[in-house]
Amino acid sequence: MSEHPMPEHPISEHQHADAPLRRQLRRFRQRWAARVLAMLVGLGLLTSAHAEGRIRIVEQFGIVYLLLNVVRDQQLIEKHGQAAGIDIAVEWQKLSGGAAVNDALLSDSVDIAGAGIGPLLTVWDRTLGKQNVRGVASLGNFPYYLVSINPKVKTIADFTEQDRIALPAVSVSIQSRFLQYAAAKTWGEAHYNRLDPYTVALPHPEATAALISGGTELNGHFGNPPFQEQELAQNPKAHIVLDTYQLLGPNSPTVLYATERFRRDNPKTYGAFLAALDEAARFIRNDKAAAAEIYLRATGAKLSKEDLLKIISNPQFEFTLTPTNTHPLAEFLHRVGALKNKPASWQDYFFADPLLGQGS
Repeated sequence: MSEHPMPEHPISEHQHADAPLRRQLRRFRQRWAARVLAMLVGLGLLTSAHAEGRIRIVEQFGIVYLLLNVVRDQQLIEKHGQAAGIDIAVEWQKLSGGAAVNDALLSDSVDIAGAGIGPLLTVWDRTLGKQNVRGVASLGNFPYYLVSINPKVKTIADFTEQDRIALPAVSVSIQSRFLQYAAAKTWGEAHYNRLDPYTVALPHPEATAALISGGTELNGHFGNPPFQEQELAQNPKAHIVLDTYQLLGPNSPTVLYATERFRRDNPKTYGAFLAALDEAARFIRNDKAAAAEIYLRATGAKLSKEDLLKIISNPQFEFTLTPTNTHPLAEFLHRVGALKNKPASWQDYFFADPLLGQGS
């Protein structure tokens, strides 16, 4: 026991005779700190979190982030930064779910956010006229599968309150938005969120392990490659309930985005990042075997190189910076009230850059 235990009812500040003096000293310190900060900024002695030559990137899980895996492994941002006459310090983070990624971006914890087109549209809408978050590039076109191990579930209309569907983030993740889009097509747009109560937030690796084992209440997972392929290969009960290519056609489900301020204040760093992405996309298209090795090295995934290469070589996969078929989802989200602002085209929520090509 402590020699001087705390009293049962600690004395609050206003009970001290010197409380007014303490408050006066605290106000003085706050005013002085503000003056010093203003002086340092005015003299140019204090750099902001957005100083040119630094970039902080957050990614999530899956082959859809392969461009970033290659960029990191081959140090392509550093390479293109040096070509532009600047040394760039690159910091990498990993999160799960668009909500967490958006929070990190808006709290200035990261500069480049990697998440679904759904989270991008949400944060674009939320920051329009303020931070003005927009897309930087697509990470490619990939079909996403909603997989179930419940033999009674053949279509989304078969889900009941007994089913649980894992996805990265409830309501805002791209998987959640795809599910809402499908629900609207099945029951009408007034019921677009009918299946939301059956969804739970869980990172892809954990959801995949649960679906493969089949030993939990979780019996559905709206994932992405390679997790969906692992489930289908390793649990004989696993089957596809929803294929996003059948729902929307080929599309870019996962994208990168940033604030207007970061792009404006860091033109060389931003340019080097885009150039690095472009080189990574060409690298993957030209040498999928090497890209598979990089993915295994970067993620520690429990997959054989042969199985991974088979997944990456899926002809439906396209590693490209060009956003594809994103606007129909944006229009849908505006119609159901999930977005206050209606984007006229994909160019409203992506920054303009020649490397993005003719998007949609």
